Amino acid sequence: MNLAMWGRALRGIPRLSKEEWRALDPIARWLVATRAAVLVMTFTSAAIAGLLAWRDGRFDAGLWTLMTLGLLLAHATNNLLNDATDYVKGVDRDNYFRAQYGPQPLEHGLMSMRELLWYAAITGGSALLIGSYLVAVRGRLALGLLALGAFFVLCYTWPLKYIGLGEIAVIIVWGPLMIGGGYYVVTGRWDWNVVIAGLPHALGATAVIFGKHIDKLADDRARGIHTLPVLLGERNARGVAMAIAGLQYVTVGYLIVTGYFTPALLVVLLAMPTLLLLIGVLRRPRPTSMPADYRADVWPLWFSAFAFLHTRRFGLLFLLGLLLDLLWRRWL
Repeated sequence: MNLAMWGRALRGIPRLSKEEWRALDPIARWLVATRAAVLVMTFTSAAIAGLLAWRDGRFDAGLWTLMTLGLLLAHATNNLLNDATDYVKGVDRDNYFRAQYGPQPLEHGLMSMRELLWYAAITGGSALLIGSYLVAVRGRLALGLLALGAFFVLCYTWPLKYIGLGEIAVIIVWGPLMIGGGYYVVTGRWDWNVVIAGLPHALGATAVIFGKHIDKLADDRARGIHTLPVLLGERNARGVAMAIAGLQYVTVGYLIVTGYFTPALLVVLLAMPTLLLLIGVLRRPRPTSMPADYRADVWPLWFSAFAFLHTRRFGLLFLLGLLLDLLWRRWL
């Protein structure tokens, strides 16, 4: 059991040799193969749903725990299937972008297709079992949410990402589906205000994937993968990415003005320095080679790395704001 590697895999996407991979325990391999570091965005969605349920006096710890675990396992399954799909289609060959910033288990010979599919089957099967139980508890709407989630898990990489719908899928999944749906599973009540309240975080997740797709725009275009940045072109895509990040703050402002949030949510303004850093980066084309003062373990991620930095900071402050909002309503 290598706890140090667990920590590395949860903080970033470690690059490993075959020898290092063979020395890992099964959990560490699963964390690396599923790109567990990005699962923090899914956990944040579940946490937002839980805090809003708590604020409304409808929190159920057991259902929240199962919902959160199910979402994390579903996201992990999606990452595994993404790698399998891209490998079969030959996308990751010839030092493609995905194979540069972290281990692609199949392309780098760390796992066989059989092994990866076993990982995906066990992970996805566990998510499905949890989802089936939650459907039994909550009924027909929960079944619809489960079916929609399964659709995105199976179809995000192909065909959605190939036809400019991947970014739209991210907004739907990390907002209405995870936060609105998660709130429903925990409370038994659908609330459109919760869906709107989840948009700031969903926009942050979308900014990350948008940045990643700009980073690999040339490679995607050459391989016939028509992500939204490929369709828009790099300059326009950079502008859209700035707008997406800025809309996170606009949405929070709207929710404060309408009274759904108290001014406690203004704490998210503390993330503005990272927003300004991101905007400054997005105003210029991506460097053709790694800058001298840039972290080698992050390159070739560029726009996506800065977007992730901002999204993580904003997400943590958003959660803090929700806690402060709860205390504000109870004691002020």
